[in-house]
Amino acid sequence: MPHHSSTQLSEFPSGDENSHQPKYEQLRDYVVAQIESGALKSGAALPSENRLAENLKVARSTVRQALASLEKDGLVLRVHGKGTFVHEEAKQRLRKSQDLFALVLPETETAFYPSLQRSFENAAAELHNQVIVCNSNNDIDKQASAILQLIDLRVAGVAIVPTTKTATPAFHIRQLQKHNIPVVCCSRPVQGVQSPLLSIPFEDIGKLAGEEIRKAGHTHTAFFGSSQSTATDLYLQGFRHALGSDATVDVFVGSGPGIDHESLSQESDAALDRLFQKPEPPTAIFCGFDSLAETVYMQLTQRGIRVPQDVSIVGFGGVFRGGGLSSHLASVAIDEVSLGEQAIEILERMRRGQIPLDSGEHRQISLSFNYGSTLAPCGRPV
Repeated sequence: MPHHSSTQLSEFPSGDENSHQPKYEQLRDYVVAQIESGALKSGAALPSENRLAENLKVARSTVRQALASLEKDGLVLRVHGKGTFVHEEAKQRLRKSQDLFALVLPETETAFYPSLQRSFENAAAELHNQVIVCNSNNDIDKQASAILQLIDLRVAGVAIVPTTKTATPAFHIRQLQKHNIPVVCCSRPVQGVQSPLLSIPFEDIGKLAGEEIRKAGHTHTAFFGSSQSTATDLYLQGFRHALGSDATVDVFVGSGPGIDHESLSQESDAALDRLFQKPEPPTAIFCGFDSLAETVYMQLTQRGIRVPQDVSIVGFGGVFRGGGLSSHLASVAIDEVSLGEQAIEILERMRRGQIPLDSGEHRQISLSFNYGSTLAPCGRPV
């Protein structure tokens, strides 16, 4: 049963006047902080709405909204005719949300993302934390909605691979930071905001693919990218640089967001038709993702073009190679297992206050090359 002695709260801080966060949410967060610190004990009675408004120097409507939000989350109990009390399980409920790390991805089924998810979950489990995974589908509005839900859940930290079709705006990350939720950006940074970054060296991926293709003697090449993005531009830049000025590079880039695999497949099929009608078609193709490389492989095979005897294929994916075709692909490999582990490590350090939320720490994820069986020496005379 709730206790009936009323608890005196210290003065409510004025907060950030420029904050987009409504006043009642600031008050709600303040009460939550009081519960977490132990200043408000389980079962303790809160002062009346009038007394709270007077003591904390806020409007009564602000107090009413804050209490309604706290009640909805099961943190306070309102008993008709008796008052408002801190729920007996408030601290446990808060602790449960604080044990939850979130991973926000542009897709979850292809490329290295499933393996990244596994490594993130495994690293969190070692700290006895649960994981929630949000799929933005590379859509900025879905990403914004996911972030609002994560703020509402008061998660312990968020690792995010930001959207690319429309660049992630700085306020997406700032909203999490304003609610004291640690954020680490994976793969690429978000312009205009400071947060830890685990980056993928996109230009170096293109360089490594180009170096291996050049070593195999190929000078007539093609690059296939899933969608228009900074990453695609950097892949191509590194690829051209490694191949040298005497090599030719035909370029295909999908017109959609990159996750519409049916449309991308249709567009890549048409691109291959055009390429192999040329007098000197490519003898090697670098694809910006393993999933696209697998599609191109199948489309070449359907045309009776042999891989790698007629055309070599190089992709880009994770160090974990699943079954089927991906295990045979020649591919630049990113250490996505390390990416997931380092993301959890940084989030945990921020949560403990060992590094600030706006830390500019930047780590680059290492690359390797998986030789597979789809890259062979060029058989066409130079």
